[in-house]
Amino acid sequence: MHSLRGTALRPVVPPVAFQRQVHVRAISTSSGLPKFMLRMVRLPLYGMAGATGLYAYTNYKLDEFKGKLSNLFGSASDTASDVYDSLSTRTSSALEGARSSLASFWDRLQSNFEQAREEEAEEERGDESNRPDPEPNQDGVLAAAAAALGATLSGGEHDNEQGEQAENGAPKPVPGSSEELMLLTRKLIEVRNILKSVDHDSDQLVLPSIVVIGSQSSGKSSVLESIVGHEFLPKGNNMVTRRPIELTLVHVPPGEVPSDGIVEYGEFPGTGMGKVTDFVRIQKVLYDMNMAVPREECVSDKPIELHIYSPHVPDLSLIDLPGYVQLSSMDQPEELREKISNLVYKYIQEPNVILAVSAADVDLANSPALRASRKVDPLGMRTIGVITKMDLVPPETGAAILNNNKYPLSLGYVGVICRSPEPTNQSMFSLKRANPVELTQEFERNYYHEHADAFQAPHRGRNAGVAPMVGTDKLRQRLMVVLEESMGASLSGVSGVVRSELEDAAYQFKVQYNDRSITAESYVTEVMDLLKQRFKLFANNFGKPEMRVLLKHALDDKVMDILAQIYWSDDSVLALTEQGDKRRVTPEELSPEWMHKLDAATGALTKSGIGRTSTQLVANTIRAQLEQLALAEPFNYHVETAERILAFGSALLRDRFTITADQVENCVKPYKYEVEMDAREWEQGRKQSEELMRAELAMCKDAYDRLRSAIGSRRLRGAMEYITQLEERERQRLAARLEVNGDAEALEALAQDDQNDPTRPGFNAALLSKAREARFLQERAGILQLRLAALRSRRCKAGPEQKAFCPESFLNAVADKLTYTAVMFINIELLAEFFYQFPREIDARLGYDMSKEDMLAFARQNPSIRKHIDLQERKQKLEAVMQKLDELTKLYQDRAPRRPVQQSKWRFF
Repeated sequence: MHSLRGTALRPVVPPVAFQRQVHVRAISTSSGLPKFMLRMVRLPLYGMAGATGLYAYTNYKLDEFKGKLSNLFGSASDTASDVYDSLSTRTSSALEGARSSLASFWDRLQSNFEQAREEEAEEERGDESNRPDPEPNQDGVLAAAAAALGATLSGGEHDNEQGEQAENGAPKPVPGSSEELMLLTRKLIEVRNILKSVDHDSDQLVLPSIVVIGSQSSGKSSVLESIVGHEFLPKGNNMVTRRPIELTLVHVPPGEVPSDGIVEYGEFPGTGMGKVTDFVRIQKVLYDMNMAVPREECVSDKPIELHIYSPHVPDLSLIDLPGYVQLSSMDQPEELREKISNLVYKYIQEPNVILAVSAADVDLANSPALRASRKVDPLGMRTIGVITKMDLVPPETGAAILNNNKYPLSLGYVGVICRSPEPTNQSMFSLKRANPVELTQEFERNYYHEHADAFQAPHRGRNAGVAPMVGTDKLRQRLMVVLEESMGASLSGVSGVVRSELEDAAYQFKVQYNDRSITAESYVTEVMDLLKQRFKLFANNFGKPEMRVLLKHALDDKVMDILAQIYWSDDSVLALTEQGDKRRVTPEELSPEWMHKLDAATGALTKSGIGRTSTQLVANTIRAQLEQLALAEPFNYHVETAERILAFGSALLRDRFTITADQVENCVKPYKYEVEMDAREWEQGRKQSEELMRAELAMCKDAYDRLRSAIGSRRLRGAMEYITQLEERERQRLAARLEVNGDAEALEALAQDDQNDPTRPGFNAALLSKAREARFLQERAGILQLRLAALRSRRCKAGPEQKAFCPESFLNAVADKLTYTAVMFINIELLAEFFYQFPREIDARLGYDMSKEDMLAFARQNPSIRKHIDLQERKQKLEAVMQKLDELTKLYQDRAPRRPVQQSKWRFF
């Protein structure tokens, strides 16, 4: 049977055993005639002439039917042979379908022949003493006719059943058929892919794959390309396979066309490339991924995942590994051989199936693939031998290699031809470039067809009666069967491990999270809502009062600086105090220069850039609050998101900054020229000025006390006295030298004299600097005490008419007016707009524009959420695997051998 499928179909001729069989009676139950007619013939009516005539007439008709049936079989066989010859030049898929149909017809025919012969022999042994000898050349014809007719009828009924299934819905795969095998293999591969994504510590939680190993020149890549039907693996003069390629082939039924119309394509999971329909591009991507391995590393154990979907491939899971290096060189050092051996050794462990590729023109004793497989699989129970380049050796030699007894493998050897020996001459006017893989497969089929006699089943040896397995089509089928059997053998153990892992994951999920499910989308929504709630709380707590305090504090510092520059020099403060003490002096009696000082102080305060300063101050406060929100939990785990929050928040502030600053400046311009003030505002300004003076006086005293504690009272006082003497001496010398040499020369001479002064005590520069600072604090404290007493006087309490004598109260009241005006417009132009727009930017920039992948990556940045999601996904994947394993277990139970149901012998009618 195997030799018939592997070679060309010949005309169907009834076996010689049927032609020379010991003749039995002409009428039997296996011939298809009803048993009750046989019993009627056996009735005591043999003496009647009518029964004898009927018997002779029946034999005559059966002889006539024999001749017609023989002619029918001969013409059918000739027609089948012609059809095969014509189809041999067509595509491999059409040829395989025709061959399968003819082979299936021959199986049914031969099975019925054998069944008929066995039943005839049993009845002959049971009734030999009670029946007359039949005429020669009758029984074989009756058996053949009955078997052929029974096969035809049963085939017709099977076709009718399939037709009914097609009408009622999708046809179910026939038990034991290739469709059922592909269905089981596909489901097992799906389970394997899910198990790969499950984070587990158990080595038992894995289903086998087919690991392809071989030397660099053995044709390993060509074997994989023949299975796929396209050239897609990287090519190069040097070693280009530097990473394992985990290849998953997915069969797409011809009738199932996707919505996009693409039925043959490749995918690289995790890269985001989508469907790649050009296999040249797939080859280029694989080449780039392999070449990305640094030269000093040689090879990497990080695999490349590739899924290929096509109606011309079976469902398989293959792993292509770097080829063994035969000879060391500069490009392929000795350490490379060791790394490749370790990588291969890692992948060929149980339960993986080993596909050991060797060339036919190389002795199997020198095959690196077989040597490696024997180390981990000494009995050859999970190793398939693939012999390439079968056309390079004589056919008899190739058949002897496949029937190998020296290196036996339980799964056997398969001979293939993966390269055409001669280049195909293609016309330059052809519209489509011929596929080299298809041309090679055509050459392979023709080769085995021409040498069919050499690859017949041997008559002796351990492989007697079994024809060698040859051809890529046979290799595909063999790989499917072996992978399905290997996965099926591992199914029970994997089911137990998966069930145990699932129970543990469910328990942990119950204990840690109380079965509370979480998704990346829900976490993102929760985080965005938390951000908006915190921002809303800040918006409610940061309004006009808070801005007024903020801006007033900044303006108070400016007021103190202006007072120090204009009024708090020695001469000015003394003149101001003296005039304030003169109760009879009115503001109108003051000199114009003194009134000009007040206008200058007011203008300096108003023209100090209130608009930009106040707007910048509020914007900085908001930005600082956004930084706190972005750095608070859980945003401290999402650095990129925190940066995006600050980025679009700052962008909103920038957009409104210029408009707000200009608006504030335009509104405070009138205060440069005229400021109206009532008694309440004056009194409030005076009280605030007293508070500022007291706070400033306290700061001066604290700073002086710290210096005195650090240096010492006596030492500090001596240094301060020395500085006073020095300043007085410098004034005298300066006055004398200015009359003669000028300013620069006088200062230089005074400095030189001071350095040469023999009476100078031992004070260093740092101590003198501290002494000067202490003198400044003493002087400032004296001025503050003096002005604080003036603010408490009756003149300052009289009202805004005394602003010339109390500039501190007046400038403080002006600062209040500027603060209120600035806050009003900042609140309208900046704050209200920002508080309205920012929550909407959160939704637009952080929520709505995130894809599912972005949300998952965002959620996994949080360690606690990542742990929750990982455990939840693990539980869900294990549940999915367990469900598929239960379905597979049921399918395997349905495939279990059943007791055949004896068919009724009345089926002839």
